Order: sequence, then structure tokens, then C-alpha cells
Amino acid sequence: MSKNLFFAGLIFAASGLLSPPLALAAGLAFGFTFEHPYHLDAKRLSKLLLQVSVVGLGFGMNLQQVLRVGRSGLIYTAAGITFAMLLGWALGKLLAVKGRISFLISAGTAICGGSAIAAVAPVANATEEEIAVSLGTVFALNSVALLVFPAIGTALHMTQTQFGLWSALAIHDTSSVVGASAKFGAVALAVGTTVKLARALWIVPMSVGTALVQKSKAKIQWPWFILFFCLASVANTYVGVFQPAYSVLRHLGILGLTVTLFLIGTGISKRTIREVGVRPMLQGILLWAVVATGSLALIRAGWISL
Repeated sequence: MSKNLFFAGLIFAASGLLSPPLALAAGLAFGFTFEHPYHLDAKRLSKLLLQVSVVGLGFGMNLQQVLRVGRSGLIYTAAGITFAMLLGWALGKLLAVKGRISFLISAGTAICGGSAIAAVAPVANATEEEIAVSLGTVFALNSVALLVFPAIGTALHMTQTQFGLWSALAIHDTSSVVGASAKFGAVALAVGTTVKLARALWIVPMSVGTALVQKSKAKIQWPWFILFFCLASVANTYVGVFQPAYSVLRHLGILGLTVTLFLIGTGISKRTIREVGVRPMLQGILLWAVVATGSLALIRAGWISL
């Protein structure tokens, strides 16, 4: 029965009948109710599909807008990452969370969730258990953000630009940023995706810095999909003859994102929550709460804007 329901969920997500938040909710319902029949395969597929989907969304972006937003968001991104890493370190010490787990949760919150954790974990010499705990914490909070952020943005009458910027600075994973901002509007999606991808570029210096500190020889994972996202934006901006094809590719990117969110949801179960434990989860919640509320307050006050 679980296999049939899993494939039914995939079909519904890929058909476009489910919005990204509903796809995630359906995945979570499955993960909390049934034993996942294809846990490892779904995890690998969601990682690849996320990257491909982001490239597809690039065909709906204007390069000039991408560059403008990217330059404007660079300072906020750098300051936000520095603040999140320092606060995460302090909270980890206060709550007596194991060093590598604390570092991975901080990196995931500061940069781009699971992608950052996956990139820095090998160079930090993290164990499978430490990676699993960190990913579980980030994915659980991602699910909450995707469902809650649009409601908060609507209640506070935020502009689409404000909401896109807030999502990019305060939500962990790229998939959840895209899902939340897409629900809020096209401008929010453009701003959120661009600033988030600019933030994701910090995976590289973070990985290099970690390798130097740890004296690790592990291979650094480069976020190549960001380059292809930029190339897709270039094509959409300057090679207009293929515009009908770009619209199709962008739509496929949205469908791919919806499927990705369903797959991520199915990977979160009661066992995942239990394995995370109280202290790492508390560190992740407190760190995320400070980052989210602090960035929201600064955006609302006009201190952070594009």
C-alpha cells in the first residue's frame, strides 16, 4: 500500500494539481504515516531534481534583474551568514551540543540548509549520525517555514520584494525559499530565488575555510547548478528567439520543484524527529527564530531593502 501511495503522490505532484506547499504537506503526511519504501532513492532523486529545477527556473529570470538583486543582496548575505555562524556557535556551547553537529546546523541555517550541510560535512569529518541529526533538524524547520512564511507575509501586508528578500535570508533550503516565494507572487519568486542563490555561493568559501581549519583533504563539492542557472538567465535575456521553449522549461522547473518538496516531505518521519534529539533541535529552533525575526524586523524598518 505504501508503494502505491508513494507513486500516487509523485504523479499528483508532477501533474501540477498540487501546489508546492500542498506537495510538501502530502509528503509529510506520508512520511509520518508509512515506512518509506524507497528512502535512499528518493533522497538522491530529490537532491538532483532540486538542482535541475532551479536551472529550469532560471529560464524565467531576467539577467539584469538577477545581477541587480545579487549585488544588492551581497552585503546582507555576508552579514547574515557571519551573524548566524557566530550565534550558532554560542548557542551550541550554551546547550552543550556536540561540536560538529552544532557547526553543521549553523552552516545549514546560515547558508542554504541541506546543500550546505552536505557540502561542508565531508571536509568537517562529520559522521553519518552527525549529518543525519543536522539534516533532520534543518528539514523539520524547513517544512514549518514553507507553510508559515506566506501566511505571515500576507498578515503583515509585506510587498513581494520584501517577502522574497525575507524568505531568502531566513529560510534554510533553496527549495523552500522557492516554494514559499512562488506562492506569494512572481516578483517575490524572482527576488527570493536570486538572493538565495547568491547566498548559496558561500558554500564554496565555507567549505574551503572548513578544510583549512580541519586540515581536511576531502573533496569540496562545488555548486555547479548555480552556473547553469545564470546561463539560463543569460539565454532568457538575450536569446529571445527560443522564448516559447523557455516558458516550457520554466514550467517544468516549477513542476520539478513540486516533486522535490513531496520527496523531501516523505523523508521526514517520527523516527527522524526522535533521532535529532532535544538539544540540536532546540539550537536549530532558537537560531532560526532569531535569524527570521531579526531579518523581518530589519526589512520592515527599511534597514534592509533592494
